[in-house]
Amino acid sequence: MPYEEVSDFALPSDGMVGIQVYEIPSGFISHDLKIIYLSNKEVFNAKSSTNRYVSRYREGTILKSYEELEPGDYVVHEYQGIALYEGMVTLEVDGKHQDYLKLLYKNNEVYYVPLSQFQVVRKYVGKEGYKPALSPLHGDSWEKRKAAIKKRVNDLADRLVDLNVSRSMIKGFQFEKDDELQRQFESDFEFELTPDQERSLREVKDDMESDKVMDRIICGDVGFGKTEIAFRAAFKAILSGKQVLLLCPTTLLARQHFERALERFSPYGVHVCLLSRLNSESVNNKNIKLINEGKVDLVIGTHKALSKKISYKNLGLLIIDEEQRFGVEQKEKIKELRNDIDVLTLSATPIPRTLQISLLGVKQLSLITTPPKSRMPIQTFVLPYKEEIVKELIERELSRNGQTFFLHNNTETIYNVARRLKELVPSASIAVAHGKMARPDIEDVMDKFYNGDIDVLVTTSIIENGLDIPNANMVIVQDADHYGLSQLYQIKGRVGRSDKISYAYLMYNEYRELNDKARKRLKTLQEFTALGSGYKIAQRDLMIRGAGDILGPEQAGFIDSIGLDMYLKILDDTVKERMGEKKEEARELELIPNLSLDAYIPDDYASEADKIELYQEILSASNKEQLDALKVKIADIYGKIPLNVEYLFVKRELDFLVNDAHVKTFTEYEGIIELTLSEDYVNIDRIGTILFEAMLPYLSYIRISYKQNIFTLTITKSKSWFDDLRKILGSLVNVYNIERNVNI
Repeated sequence: MPYEEVSDFALPSDGMVGIQVYEIPSGFISHDLKIIYLSNKEVFNAKSSTNRYVSRYREGTILKSYEELEPGDYVVHEYQGIALYEGMVTLEVDGKHQDYLKLLYKNNEVYYVPLSQFQVVRKYVGKEGYKPALSPLHGDSWEKRKAAIKKRVNDLADRLVDLNVSRSMIKGFQFEKDDELQRQFESDFEFELTPDQERSLREVKDDMESDKVMDRIICGDVGFGKTEIAFRAAFKAILSGKQVLLLCPTTLLARQHFERALERFSPYGVHVCLLSRLNSESVNNKNIKLINEGKVDLVIGTHKALSKKISYKNLGLLIIDEEQRFGVEQKEKIKELRNDIDVLTLSATPIPRTLQISLLGVKQLSLITTPPKSRMPIQTFVLPYKEEIVKELIERELSRNGQTFFLHNNTETIYNVARRLKELVPSASIAVAHGKMARPDIEDVMDKFYNGDIDVLVTTSIIENGLDIPNANMVIVQDADHYGLSQLYQIKGRVGRSDKISYAYLMYNEYRELNDKARKRLKTLQEFTALGSGYKIAQRDLMIRGAGDILGPEQAGFIDSIGLDMYLKILDDTVKERMGEKKEEARELELIPNLSLDAYIPDDYASEADKIELYQEILSASNKEQLDALKVKIADIYGKIPLNVEYLFVKRELDFLVNDAHVKTFTEYEGIIELTLSEDYVNIDRIGTILFEAMLPYLSYIRISYKQNIFTLTITKSKSWFDDLRKILGSLVNVYNIERNVNI
């Protein structure tokens, strides 16, 4: 067909195809103009990366930090124990200002921690609502407590190390590298992977292509795309001629995965089967026969897939969805199955970074913390419970063919509540689900809700860990003030699984006064509507649950006494000791020179919260280049850097030089600075000559002495003493490099 290029706002001639550059997400028909507009989506089958809700709603973003300190928070000092944080103060001592964290210990004793030493202080992480006892500032009770915990983690550390050793001795199957078919399968996915998904997928593939047995956990919030990573891994295994088993803790979750798998795998001739009680016995028996004959590529099932009747012909990959939700008996069968095959575990429970360190080399972890672009934050409202409002909300949801969760956490009165809701909204189909029902009955009700046969599900908090039901886009929580913060966050997560706007209504009894804690809890949930904000508002409770899932519930019981971070540090140190790794001493604090510079961040330059972040950034810089880049960034955000803040950069730069120059001690006295060089300077005669030549420009205020194989430099301060000190230490670096090269 003939075509013509069309200028802006012009229309093509009759019978012609016009080509113009516009940004439109998809094609459309203009009946008035009698023109069909085709976008690249229709012409080239391109996937649109635009989000039609971007203009109306902020994209879901993960809130990455959960450790912001506020006065009144409990903290853990690595060497002094548990204290109450009372805020930041700036103190002046001998004409120098310095910022401190003010900590309150037992018997109202106060301890000031310089902000330059923030690394030894961490926010206390324990069960929600748990108040730890303050440590005494003096005595050895804190060290004794840590030692007692270390004894209790010895067995766990031994198990982790034994697991690592035994697994490393097993030679795993090396799956084929990606081919054109794998790439085609992955391109069929309608959404673009997030950077976290891309990284996790690469890590999984690297494991599968190696000759080591994979044992990897993919951890990410609900709906963050773990299943797609698992499907791509499964397809990779199938292309290498292996069977894949995807284990699910519930029949409904298995069915959900099965339906998605049929959509993804059927076009490629992959034989997928479901094993669960939702099938008839004859269907399950037929599937088992096909599995044993090796005629099924992907098996999706509940504990029925672990039956003794099944003998997998060529199982190569085991995918476990939420392993912690399986019973003890099922976990034992899983252990038997996973001995010499690649294992991929999917978990929605956040796992802290320090736990990754503890499991390094024992289990591999991939974190997905970025929500998909198409997901929208849940609109959250806190309001008093009124029947007329509930009636209006349910009817409004029905009008858009949506479904509703109604949470009432009392099994004795739940049926009365369901009857009352039926009276309020007679047109709605209403059912009840609670934990005292038989499991098959619960699953039958949930199955009907999943199929859309039920409009309103009146339920207890058993839905806290539940299914992906895209059409359920509203949750109403009665007596929301009775729930914990993380529990409410999980309940909110039952909705918002589709591209529809979702709503959470947290209701309380208007005739009962809310206490401060309940009011703050509800206010927090209302404020943090961003997707993934559970990594901020619910991290503490969920992290401990995550630690319990992986380490075992008996270990989770020890955490409250010392806080999660300290517990995991002790575990990490113990594991490293068992593996023969030399414990690295934290020299960083010792290297920071205590120079008589008035180095601090004035109150009029940054807020209290920003000060902590600035200190963290400055002290995390590991070289001069990073420090210079940070200086530019800070000046851009906060404005011209004052001299006091400039001194912080000077001190950090000297820290690099002191370390690189192999300085053994760095001491400041009144009017002088004394440096002793380490024994790295081995060729004494040669080094003495080079050192003397290097110091020639500074001999007017530098004295060099030598005693017992150690050089000492005594530097008299001048107006520009810290600039001269930079030059001197730079010269020492050159001296060391010259001497090292000569010896090589």
